[in-house]
Amino acid sequence: SARANVQQSSASLSSAEINLAKASIRSPIDGIVLARKVEPGQTVAASFQAPVLFTLAEDLAQMELQVDVDEADVGQVREGQPTTFTVDAYPHRKYPASIKRVGYGSQTKDGVVSYKTVLAVNNDDLTLRPGMTATAEITTVKCAAVLLVPNAALRFSPPASATPAKSSGGLVSNLLPSPPGSTANSDNATIGKNGAQKVWVLRDGQSVAVPVTTGPSDGRLTEVTGGELRAGMKVITESVGAES
Repeated sequence: SARANVQQSSASLSSAEINLAKASIRSPIDGIVLARKVEPGQTVAASFQAPVLFTLAEDLAQMELQVDVDEADVGQVREGQPTTFTVDAYPHRKYPASIKRVGYGSQTKDGVVSYKTVLAVNNDDLTLRPGMTATAEITTVKCAAVLLVPNAALRFSPPASATPAKSSGGLVSNLLPSPPGSTANSDNATIGKNGAQKVWVLRDGQSVAVPVTTGPSDGRLTEVTGGELRAGMKVITESVGAES
């Protein structure tokens, strides 16, 4: 009958509308398209795994930076610590950030073990873009108005031949700075760990050992927390042999 035909046509229309709605693919979020991985007219079929059509960024004003922290340093890194980082696009600008998460899973590359650490970054001016390479500095300890000594001074030990006699220049010439590439005699000093150590100072042409207690280190300078070293003393960092 005519009524049955109308009902059948209505059902066909509803089915067609449903199929049409399924043909429209909409983004689940508002954001920015970072990459398009499909071309107009290309057939999209979802089988066991849904294909990736677009790569989207929801909010570029709040970003995350992933950095690799060496296993020797990860014990000092905590959530909430302040950090700064630079990117190649703006080498003279330091961006502030903070530690959001320190990963527990390790990764090894070229024999170096590191841990993935995530930094929270405010990118209100949108100068940072996904995929940029960054170099970060994590502040683990802040020290103000402290006595510092070069790490090279903690590694130094005078050569056995450094005596005042028989050398054309004496001990002082033995302790003159050496050309680039000449290193101190000992690399066995423990830098940046609390404990009794010593540095060598020059007094009246003689090298004199001065005991010190060290504190935190930034890899170049180390805090002196105790001992007989005083500000202004000249410490010895390296030596060069004099010709006889």
